[in-house]
Amino acid sequence: MTREFQFTDQDFQRIRKLIHEYAGISLGEHKQELVYSRLARRLRATGTATFAEYLDRLQRGDKAEWEAFTNSLTTNLTSFFREPHHFPILAEHLRKQEAGQALTLWCSACSTGEEAYSMAMTAVETLGHDRPVHIIASDLDTKVLETAREGRYKADAVARLPPQQVERFFTRATGADAGYVLVRPELKKMIDFRRINLLEAGWPIHAPLDAIFCRNVMIYFDKDTQLTILQKFAPLMRGNGLLFAGHSESFYHASSIFKLRGSTVYELAARKA
Repeated sequence: MTREFQFTDQDFQRIRKLIHEYAGISLGEHKQELVYSRLARRLRATGTATFAEYLDRLQRGDKAEWEAFTNSLTTNLTSFFREPHHFPILAEHLRKQEAGQALTLWCSACSTGEEAYSMAMTAVETLGHDRPVHIIASDLDTKVLETAREGRYKADAVARLPPQQVERFFTRATGADAGYVLVRPELKKMIDFRRINLLEAGWPIHAPLDAIFCRNVMIYFDKDTQLTILQKFAPLMRGNGLLFAGHSESFYHASSIFKLRGSTVYELAARKA
């Protein structure tokens, strides 16, 4: 296959090293074509002639292009109430919390926002609007965060939700936006969307958290990186807090920190007072 840009194995290995050091993402050898197709767009957009020149630009510290580079290599697949078995567990957990206690949840890889809004809908359906629930929703990718903050989705995205749930939490757009739904303002107000790199030394997150959703992101990290992140999650959690993982993720290598409660839901191995 003839490529527009030369793409050597050395270029690919440099990319693997850069994205792993910056974002913890481990790119397998089989991702070479995917990486080429995504980053070739950046070469065109920046008028760069070669991958080597483009990577040199990154290593000189071009912050704006680092953001575009990272956005290009992250994968964003999500939907409302994806892995639905988690949400009744979250609802029951919220019911059990001490009366009058403000509740804080963290959606740590929120993508375009559907997961965070699903958490918010669950909280409202469980507790109503009388009890304060604050949801921090973060992602590394700035583009998906723009979509999440806007709260505007194609109507197909909510087609499988119960009609009464759609009516309660969304409005149907008209005019130029016909065919879209908009998240209602009262739901959006519950969520604080932020850009957070899970590999950064310090997170702008304050304890205690009642639950953390970290689903379908750990699969992109090697075991050492996973362990580092889990070690940083633990001190942020309330003693009875829950950690929700993706269906293909397991944290047995961190059994001294988290123990499996069931259905890819974890709790602290040593309960805090």
